[in-house]
Amino acid sequence: MIAKLKGRVDTIGDAWVIVDVQGVGYLLSCSRQTLSNLPSPGEFAEIFVETIMKAEQLTLYGFLTMDEKDYFKILVTVQGIGGRMALSILSVAAPSVLSHAILSQQEGVFTQADGVGPKLAGRIVRELKDKVGKLNFAPVTQGLASSNDKAHYLHQEALSALMNLGYRRAEVVDVLHDVSREWPALALEGLIAHALKKLSQMRGVGHG
Repeated sequence: MIAKLKGRVDTIGDAWVIVDVQGVGYLLSCSRQTLSNLPSPGEFAEIFVETIMKAEQLTLYGFLTMDEKDYFKILVTVQGIGGRMALSILSVAAPSVLSHAILSQQEGVFTQADGVGPKLAGRIVRELKDKVGKLNFAPVTQGLASSNDKAHYLHQEALSALMNLGYRRAEVVDVLHDVSREWPALALEGLIAHALKKLSQMRGVGHG
């Protein structure tokens, strides 16, 4: 079984990449997260692989991080989720953001993925709550050069997650700015959690 490939990026498609390993081209299905972070064609990449055999058809799924691969493996344990839909979910947000959505029962994050309706989103949250609590993800800012890069990355990930929950960009940007000023050392999960609390309080006041 193939666990990892190291070779030259040959061609990148909408949902796949071909990696040339010593003259052999491997077709890997990937999430948008992985595809957007791949090196340019002609450059070398190291990609983790999960192999799934279904109806005598072999499909290779590729991931730039073990976190994404581990998350893929638990997503496909949910009834109704195959490899393609798992990639669709992983295209919505980083594994740490998806875990926060599960632990805080924010089903709306998952309905942003193609093919995931409210019923399936609810099943994901129910069935994976215990499993994701046992996963230890690497910090999402690992490998970023400076504190400014890390802050920008955290804000973009948090902004995306909160907008997927139905909040408007303008209100989210202001709240994230306030939260970061009050708690400058927050990791992504904490940033989202504090922002959600503030947003809920604001909407409660607005409706009162």
